[in-house]
Amino acid sequence: MSIFSKIAKKSDEHEFFVDIPEGYSPGKTKYIITTGTVMSGLGKGIFNSSLAQLLQAKGLTIAPIKLEGYLNVDSGTLNPFRHGEVFVLDDGLECDMDLGTYERFLNLDLSKDNFMTAGRLFTRILDKERKGKYLGRDVQFVPHVTGEIKRVLRSLALRKKADIVLVEIGGTVGDIENSYYLEAMRELSYEEGPDNVCFVTLTYILEPGFLGEQKSKAAQLGIKNLLTAGIQPHIIACRCENPASEKVREKISVFSNVPFNRVFSSHDVKSIYLIPLSMKEAKLDEAVIDILGLKHRIKKGSIKRWEELVQNILNPEGEITIGITGKYTWLRDSYASIIKALEHAGAHCRTKVKIRWIETTDIESNKIPIEDAMKGLSGIIVPGGFGKRGTEGKISCIRYARENKMPYLGLCLGFQMAVVEYARNVCGLEGANTIEVEADCKHPVIAILPGQADLKSLGGNMRLGGHDVEIIKDTRAWELYGKRLSVRERFRHRYECNPPYIETLEKHGLVFSGKAPDQQIMQILELKDHPFFIGTQFHPEFTSKPLSSHPLYDGFIRAASAFSTSRPS
Repeated sequence: MSIFSKIAKKSDEHEFFVDIPEGYSPGKTKYIITTGTVMSGLGKGIFNSSLAQLLQAKGLTIAPIKLEGYLNVDSGTLNPFRHGEVFVLDDGLECDMDLGTYERFLNLDLSKDNFMTAGRLFTRILDKERKGKYLGRDVQFVPHVTGEIKRVLRSLALRKKADIVLVEIGGTVGDIENSYYLEAMRELSYEEGPDNVCFVTLTYILEPGFLGEQKSKAAQLGIKNLLTAGIQPHIIACRCENPASEKVREKISVFSNVPFNRVFSSHDVKSIYLIPLSMKEAKLDEAVIDILGLKHRIKKGSIKRWEELVQNILNPEGEITIGITGKYTWLRDSYASIIKALEHAGAHCRTKVKIRWIETTDIESNKIPIEDAMKGLSGIIVPGGFGKRGTEGKISCIRYARENKMPYLGLCLGFQMAVVEYARNVCGLEGANTIEVEADCKHPVIAILPGQADLKSLGGNMRLGGHDVEIIKDTRAWELYGKRLSVRERFRHRYECNPPYIETLEKHGLVFSGKAPDQQIMQILELKDHPFFIGTQFHPEFTSKPLSSHPLYDGFIRAASAFSTSRPS
């Protein structure tokens, strides 16, 4: 008898606690659960996105979700040193950078339904407890926490009408903070029945240089933790620097009860965009379809456009170097979306984009002269950020780009610093600054957004998510956007160009080519007498996709290529 036929209400009479959303049909949606062992950072997001792309190409509807173990309600207050970039969805949710990977690979716009933290999960459960939703029962990890997790997944399946819900469990098997997620997945498999849940595990194969061979013991022990949790993997992907040897794969197969032909080598490749192709060659997608019994739902599809993208990446016609200024330059994940947007635009323009990281505090302290920092660059990007450190160095970089006609792209803080630089050095407003850096500055050309001044907490209260941008006709932005008068972009900021200074800035030649509809909130700036000088209060990198690169990044790369060609050798 199916567990669904024995569903009981939440009472003391039964131990079955299967809170099924209305309209949910077991077996209609399949589940792929991806976990990691040995260590974090194995690339579960990239692996899942690549697999999902192959399944999507076969006509299947995929709904990804990331389950995080940390107690933050969202990722908004996380330091990039701790967790990489904060990615922002169109509905305003600040989330894990893996959601950006899913959006890019699947060409989807995701929402809060595709992300869950322990903080959000427990908030929901405690809210229900306060409202008496558990009918007097003591609220426990099993069945209430695990039940809420399963409800999240089934609700997502319903809303998205998904053939497959693709679940990524953050962290590493064995972590305390994801143990209840694993238990929920074990229960889900039990309740959904055979052929409806596929467990995929990424593990790490060590290859110590002093030994000169691959070792699988750490991987075996990591998989043992999964087996101990009551989960039998169907597929194991061996993350390693070089292709996993047959001997290692055999050991993993014997130890884990996974057939040898479902133990895959997931080794390093030249570009992450090659991963879907290598998975297809290894027939990983076919293995999943077989496990989940989905052959009858498959439609003829193609990844030809993706193959063309890879060819453009591997066979560029030119090469440029872009400088990225910032204060997290030694942690590349802090700027993941910018790096990806440059890759997308580079592929579209058949140009290899190299990145030089510029620590602006070194320029600020005169440790590195500005001319030396800018030498050999074809353009610079000043990315988003918060706080005072390094801002004067960024302003020096912006001035150099403006005066030397070097292509410039300013993102969020880069927009604000461009306003400060222009106010000081062109408009003659001595002492101009942002009140974020200098609260009582003489000319606060960057000020707090309306409605932000009285906020005390830091989480989730900025101008966040997708907003419409009104584009001014006959500007560079208007041309780059294909002469559209309105576009939608994603924001994450608390400060803006101070409205009383707009007239002065425009009078001296600064062009505000994008603004909030019916509001005096400036969102794009540019210069007319410059090959490419654009600042955006939003983050165009959040909506860039491999197969549809962002027009502002495209324009920047083309201008940088032209600058590189015209620059004296």
